[in-house]
Amino acid sequence: MTIKRQDSSGGLPHSEPVDLPELIAYQDGAIVSRTLVKKNGGTLTLFAFDAGQELSEHTAPFDAVVQILDGEAELVIGGEKVPARMGQTVMMPADVPHAVRAAGRFKMLLVMIREVNG
Repeated sequence: MTIKRQDSSGGLPHSEPVDLPELIAYQDGAIVSRTLVKKNGGTLTLFAFDAGQELSEHTAPFDAVVQILDGEAELVIGGEKVPARMGQTVMMPADVPHAVRAAGRFKMLLVMIREVNG
């Protein structure tokens, strides 16, 4: 698996509508990521997965929301397969093992929600 990070210096433009799937391109044999927003409270990151690519099982200390922007994905959350397709959103709870697999090409927006105290 190769993860390529695209330049995120522009992030999201302020006060402008954007077509999220157009902000990231597929690359053969790779997972491409582009961070749009990085704040203390969380991050927004776009991903484009080529067919057959995956993020192996891991855990995160924060809740994560996946919104499928194009195609279909197979998520595995706590050992259970969770298929998701374009237009669907799935919550992956903190500290629960999860993985992301691409049977075909797909794009997703990952929203990491950090708990901020104070």
